Amino acid sequence: MDISSYVLLSQEQALRRRMDIVANNLANTSTVGFRREQPMFREYVERADEAIVDDAKPTSFVLDFRAIHDMSPGAFQPTGNPLDVMIDGPGYLAVALPDGAGTAYTRAGFVNVLQTGELASAGGQPLLDETGQPIIVPPEQANRLSIAGDGSVMGPDGPLGRLAVTVFADESGLAPRGDGLYVGAQGRVLAAEETKLRSGGVEGSNVQPIVETTAMVEILRSYQSSVRMAESLNEMRKRALDRLGRIG
Repeated sequence: MDISSYVLLSQEQALRRRMDIVANNLANTSTVGFRREQPMFREYVERADEAIVDDAKPTSFVLDFRAIHDMSPGAFQPTGNPLDVMIDGPGYLAVALPDGAGTAYTRAGFVNVLQTGELASAGGQPLLDETGQPIIVPPEQANRLSIAGDGSVMGPDGPLGRLAVTVFADESGLAPRGDGLYVGAQGRVLAAEETKLRSGGVEGSNVQPIVETTAMVEILRSYQSSVRMAESLNEMRKRALDRLGRIG
């Protein structure tokens, strides 16, 4: 296999990666709190020591670097539940992972009260306050809760705690777990005056199906062009070998 085939293979691998990400975005069009991903690629240039012409010495390949999240917010979706919240701005709700596995983060603001009295996400993970501890709700107050704009969980007798909203200087370091949660490090919990929550609903996915479908068509066309180019190169090699055979 010559260098041109490796270059085309590099491009086709990048196109497959793009297609996987677009397909995942489309699959999460209705996922609450989901933020679409975008692939990032880097150019890797390999320089040969010898070539017929100097311009042929450098060869450019595509390297899959990572995927980043589109930080634009999704639309507010009313649910009628006064405990459901949408983060109006940057940040993530902090939840405790089972078996002491650490802390994870989510934009999905479905909130409910567990039988243990802990305030939890839709997945049953306890929501954490600004000190990293679960928020405990007395049984007699479970049906009389509200959440203020600064994240304070209010009962009839006063505040029970404040939901932690964590921001990250570099959100590209957040890794999705596949269950609507992200894991990451070096987050900062917003102060009450920096936090802005909207109760009574959740944040919808920021995926735009038309945009993703258009991207899927473009990827398919690029792949078809790459295949046609590979076929043309193979045909050129066959003709060259045929002519060399005749000369021999």
